[in-house]
Amino acid sequence: MGQDIKPRSFSREDRTRFRDALRSCAEAFQQMRDESRFDARRPFTGFEIEFNLVDGRSDPSLTNGEVLAAIGDEAFQTELARYNIEINVEPRLLRDGALKDFEDDLRARLNAADAKARELGTRLVMIGILPTVTAEHVTAETLSPKTRYQLLNEQIIAQRGEDIRIAIEGVEKLELTTDSVTPESACTSTQLHVEVSEDGFAPYWNAAQAIAGPQVAICANSPFLFGRELWRETRIKLFEQAIDTRCAELAEQGVRPRVWFGERWINSVTDLFDENQRYFSPLLPVCGDDDPLEVLTQGGTPSLEELCLHNGTIYRWNRPVYDVVDDRPHLRIENRVLPAGPTVVDTLANAAFYFGLVRRLAVDERPLWSRMSFDAATENFLRGARHGIVAEQYWPGSGWIQAAELALRKLIPLAHEGLDDWGVDPTQRDRLLGVIEQRCLSGLNGAVWQSTVFHRLYDDSGLSRLDALRGVTARYVEHMATNAPVHTWPID
Repeated sequence: MGQDIKPRSFSREDRTRFRDALRSCAEAFQQMRDESRFDARRPFTGFEIEFNLVDGRSDPSLTNGEVLAAIGDEAFQTELARYNIEINVEPRLLRDGALKDFEDDLRARLNAADAKARELGTRLVMIGILPTVTAEHVTAETLSPKTRYQLLNEQIIAQRGEDIRIAIEGVEKLELTTDSVTPESACTSTQLHVEVSEDGFAPYWNAAQAIAGPQVAICANSPFLFGRELWRETRIKLFEQAIDTRCAELAEQGVRPRVWFGERWINSVTDLFDENQRYFSPLLPVCGDDDPLEVLTQGGTPSLEELCLHNGTIYRWNRPVYDVVDDRPHLRIENRVLPAGPTVVDTLANAAFYFGLVRRLAVDERPLWSRMSFDAATENFLRGARHGIVAEQYWPGSGWIQAAELALRKLIPLAHEGLDDWGVDPTQRDRLLGVIEQRCLSGLNGAVWQSTVFHRLYDDSGLSRLDALRGVTARYVEHMATNAPVHTWPID
């Protein structure tokens, strides 16, 4: 959730200064665009993965400080709650054997980290929502001891002015209220990054939005929350509600939520940064020391601290990211749609599917978004999250079609072409897209596997609901460690 900041409270003057600084950042950003300063190196990709920690009973283990100290790898960092950690994978050029290099590096780091965690009686779990998390694990007391998380919690609750309401209706129904944002910690994701040119940003972002529905449907891995079976990717709805700064009246008035799919196709990255500034008040109005326009005048590259901080507190499912590397500014898209897991090979297969699709669609002479309304893309996203791999999806030329059939008939072949355009090794292309293909043919993704095993344990074996979910989690952890793709996991 971004870099840490120092403890403090915020005054009216802080907010005024921050808004002025945001305007300066926007002006500097436009000047860099006009002067063609953005780095167009091709094509760096990377990702972040969030994990849960569990104890010997498969319950959440509130030990991330101790586990991180034992792991001793700077790639691993804290996350929102004390049963969460994340890994940041070093970016690579997406060509040749890069996907295999990602996989080998990630497996080696995870195996080493899990071995260290085991010495403390803890396991790492790569899953969208941990089935055994309960309300007692998501209180203000379970936040990680990092100032940024504490301040975000305080500011979101202050802006909302009342407790947060979680209400999700799926297979079962869940309703509760909470006085903190900590339920968001139950959402653990895989975040894919792809660096794009300034001119190429809009078509890549539009492509990422257009495929979000089938993407989340095919990769769903979050069917349970607080003991209830809800959506196939419950994480989507939970995240939207857990950090909603709007009271009911503001939501009724149409005020935009901070977790946002968006409302239109874009023509430029500035469309998104302009929306951020117009629609969202600052949560953390901390100003940096540099004047970005002065930095440009002196020939330097501004960090645009205020723009980046503000952008980091607006949780688009495909988020624009500005960064500076070796004194050169660049842009990338952070895809936040995917849950974590189930395995490393599933994660790389999901990444290959995404990278290939966005590449192929972004360069299409007749863009998909010229034939598909944004409302249809939004509906696809919600249907995919709710119903998973059997969700009906709208696709131009095909009408309404199940997500798995859409992937087999249309999307996997497009992803194949896109990976060829990136220059990915054909052996890795076929292996990873083959995982997606078999997942769609079998109809078995992480969410379906979890639900099926749960009902066998709960309905047929007479276990209590929590013990059945513990059984699901224990089996999940053991299968995850084999790195066999989820569609091959036994369901008995």
